[in-house]
Amino acid sequence: LIVPLFPDSVFVFFVLGVFLICTYAAKEAPKKTKKAKLYVPQIDCDVKAGKIINPEFIAKCPPGCQDVKHRVYGTDIYASFSSVCNAAIHSGIIDNTGGKILVQKVAGHSGYRGSFSNGVRSLSLPRWRESFLVSEGKPRKGVTYPSTLEYSSSKSTAVKSGNDPVDVPTGDAVRKGYQTSPVPTPATQMATTTPTPTTTTTDPSTTTPKPTTTPATTRSTTVAAAAKTRPGLHRVRDIALRGSSTSASNRNILRSNSQNFVISSNSIIFSNNFSSLSCVKAMETDLWKPGLSLFDTGFSSKEEFPKPLESISQGNPNCKVDLSFLMDGSWSIGKRRFQLQKQFLSNMAQALGIGSAGPLMGIVQYGDDPSTEFNLKTYANSKDLRNAIEKISQKGGLSNVGKALSFVNKNFFLDANGNRGGAPNVVVVMVDGWPTDRVEEASRLARESGINIFFVTIEAAAESEKQNVMEPNFVDKAVCRTNGFYSINVPSWFGLHKVVQPLVKRVCDSDRLVCSKTCLNSADIGFVIDGSSSVGTSNFRTVLQFVANISKEFEISDTDTRIGAVQYTYEQRLEFSFDKYSTKQDVLSAIKRISYWSGGTSTGAAISYASEQLFSKSKPNKRKIMILITDGRSYDDVRVPAMAAHRNGVIAYSVGVAWAAQDELEAIATDPDKDHSFFVDEFDNLYRFVNQLIQNICTEFNSQPRN
Repeated sequence: LIVPLFPDSVFVFFVLGVFLICTYAAKEAPKKTKKAKLYVPQIDCDVKAGKIINPEFIAKCPPGCQDVKHRVYGTDIYASFSSVCNAAIHSGIIDNTGGKILVQKVAGHSGYRGSFSNGVRSLSLPRWRESFLVSEGKPRKGVTYPSTLEYSSSKSTAVKSGNDPVDVPTGDAVRKGYQTSPVPTPATQMATTTPTPTTTTTDPSTTTPKPTTTPATTRSTTVAAAAKTRPGLHRVRDIALRGSSTSASNRNILRSNSQNFVISSNSIIFSNNFSSLSCVKAMETDLWKPGLSLFDTGFSSKEEFPKPLESISQGNPNCKVDLSFLMDGSWSIGKRRFQLQKQFLSNMAQALGIGSAGPLMGIVQYGDDPSTEFNLKTYANSKDLRNAIEKISQKGGLSNVGKALSFVNKNFFLDANGNRGGAPNVVVVMVDGWPTDRVEEASRLARESGINIFFVTIEAAAESEKQNVMEPNFVDKAVCRTNGFYSINVPSWFGLHKVVQPLVKRVCDSDRLVCSKTCLNSADIGFVIDGSSSVGTSNFRTVLQFVANISKEFEISDTDTRIGAVQYTYEQRLEFSFDKYSTKQDVLSAIKRISYWSGGTSTGAAISYASEQLFSKSKPNKRKIMILITDGRSYDDVRVPAMAAHRNGVIAYSVGVAWAAQDELEAIATDPDKDHSFFVDEFDNLYRFVNQLIQNICTEFNSQPRN
């Protein structure tokens, strides 16, 4: 039966169809705006904040982190080499059952106060270069948190997906976390937008992204998928794309050839055909802002912007320093001399031999305000670094050197910027004429943070001009020593090339870079261990654990802290010398292998033996620290050998157990006795003095004059 359709009937069916379509669209709308679930990575109890590169992150702590071996430094604000999870327990954010926490990195402090809170004893520390805050593990509004954490380790790590570990090789850093969804198969690859965190080493600062071509059928599938589900956001680290050149490159990326783009969860796809998609236009408009890099927007570009093969040099292993040049960009320098300065920096990069196992170099330009041109990890070889220097444009402004030094002290030498920890931090300040602000206070604070400051002054003020200098003798007030080692004056910009080799020699002389020394990396520590019969085998192993617990808190290498050990009874035995082991793991293994000797107790003779066999071979500029552990009265005199050691610059700490004589412990210890002498009633309580002893070593170090 055929029923004729009249115009009114057609209109009714049309309205009904539109109604059904709108109803369906309304039901689908919540799916588009549904928030992606925040996946929280788990960290171990012993993870320290300084080892995680991310400046702000949410993480989950496991149960059982409330342990004395997971050390915490500070109260409310914690030094970055504290255990993250135990700091969270100390602050009351979580308890020993674990839980989610929010961690925010902040600048270093000049002092950290220890306290006892929530069952955790935190320690005091005079100063440290980086701090962190812990709060409840709730995301802050407008902040995108990583589902994987990036570590400053060069080892590989496993990224877990369900129960299947995947080994992820890493370069300078590791992102550690959990897959948030199964990896899509090729058949469904284009139809899914669920983010899958992966390890990536894409460096946007070294590649110019180009549009990719996509077949028409693939384009339509991709756009349909992008329209269905809201893309997940991935936070990408800032790789130091800055200034007007960055804005120009962004505009070229976003506007070239009248191409719009569609952003999926982990790719950027360029297309010519979708100008009518309002969501794409809105996103494009939002991204295109002066000074905003495409890579700062939170979208990953690892699929469509392939990473080029980089030349990574090992560099000069005899010059392992982390180096920042403060280049003068003020108007007073002029264009010609600014070019000469860039040529000098390029020559320095070539002469230093930049590389991952040698020196790393970054540049900060200053004028009215300082800004980082590139940081330590941006370039890993001299060729790329020289090319980048050539592209630097002059900022202009005044010569605010003090402001620039404060900026470097707070912002440049961070783990997130490539600071390696074990390498000395060096700043070379280039000054045309004289600064327009004060430098003494900013320099002092930078030096106290462990930064070596060199000044290269060009065309210094003449006698008639010195009345215009805000701070006379500013160089002597700024550098660590006034003997000329840390300062070079060049009469003319045209003679600057002559100081390249002398300056390279100075910044690479690690033995003379005393300003970069801290209490943890500047000592030769010799342990003198009582192996007499009264100690016994079991207690001797406890003593060795005490020695290991102290040693592992120091930065150990052939240029940092070195460890040696002597065991004694009636006789003495050199277990290992300062130059025997140059890594922490080798030192700890050597301590573990020390065998119990057994015999009498001649402590005085042991002190003399340690002075001759250990400390006489100590390096210049190293603090000589002796830590003697004994459980009884000596058969010989200890006073004369101890006084001789003190006169030779040995700082002596005595640790007595059980039957040790208090008068002998005080005679062995450096004055004041109360800071250098310890006593416990039994061997099992030795662990209680590990933190106190290290704190006393650091307090004494920081109380010494630095100039």
